[in-house]
Amino acid sequence: MSAIVDDLPPAIGVIGGSGLYEIDGLENVETINVETPFGAPSDAIVSGTFAGRRVCFLPRHGKGHTILPSELNHRANIWALRSLNVRWIVAVTAVGSLRERYEPRHIVLPDQFFDRTSQRADHTFFGKGIVAHIAFGDPISSELRNLLFDAISDLGITVHNGGTYVNMDGPAFSTRAESETNRKLGFDLIGMTNLAEAKLAREAEIALATLGMITDYDCWKEEEESVNAHAVIEHVHANAENAKRVLQKVIPSIPETPNWSQHCSLENAIVTAKELWPEQTASNLAPLISRFLK
Repeated sequence: MSAIVDDLPPAIGVIGGSGLYEIDGLENVETINVETPFGAPSDAIVSGTFAGRRVCFLPRHGKGHTILPSELNHRANIWALRSLNVRWIVAVTAVGSLRERYEPRHIVLPDQFFDRTSQRADHTFFGKGIVAHIAFGDPISSELRNLLFDAISDLGITVHNGGTYVNMDGPAFSTRAESETNRKLGFDLIGMTNLAEAKLAREAEIALATLGMITDYDCWKEEEESVNAHAVIEHVHANAENAKRVLQKVIPSIPETPNWSQHCSLENAIVTAKELWPEQTASNLAPLISRFLK
């Protein structure tokens, strides 16, 4: 499947992180393989309904966790979701804590990012004749973040509303020097995946919020074992179960009409005159800019 689906009602997207490879309770399930101008997404998208809402689920690292953070094709993932009329995304992601009060199995809902990645050219849909500069001062949808906060609070899970996520490349975890520097700079969480998703979702006029699932203390806390994949696996599984509960709680509360500010973020962002848009570039960007093509 490669064409835009214009006649589908607005959908809620879920990007599943480490340990979260499916959503419980979906009905009318179908598996959709989407072809994109940017290559293949991480996996097929599982579409279904939950509480009467369309939901599209994509496992970030593929089923079975086969894709490194630095190998992720973020553009293909977000393009594929937008082509299915996804207008909200809950991005579930495992993160390390840089603060004593953010403990493993807590949930943090970041509201800021700091970019330490090296592949920034792949973190935009634009170029090749169409230039756009999105506003990104507030990179997370506060409306969706607050809905998540209310849902998590109602479930009795410890949640922290706000914080700065520093995005590193990986796949190796931090050195102690890096971890201490990130703490001194005031960052709260560290991860390897989410910033690109937030940038691309904003360009795609999708409201995104991050469900940061704490698995470890990185390596700054010397009395704790330095983070390694084996040490965090139990936290990953527990966090995945909590994430499923949160999603089931929050999905019915998300509005049916996409009318938040993020849903029109391209309004004043595209600076190239329409008559100069290359036909192929405009075609590639059609899911994002279809309202400008009419």
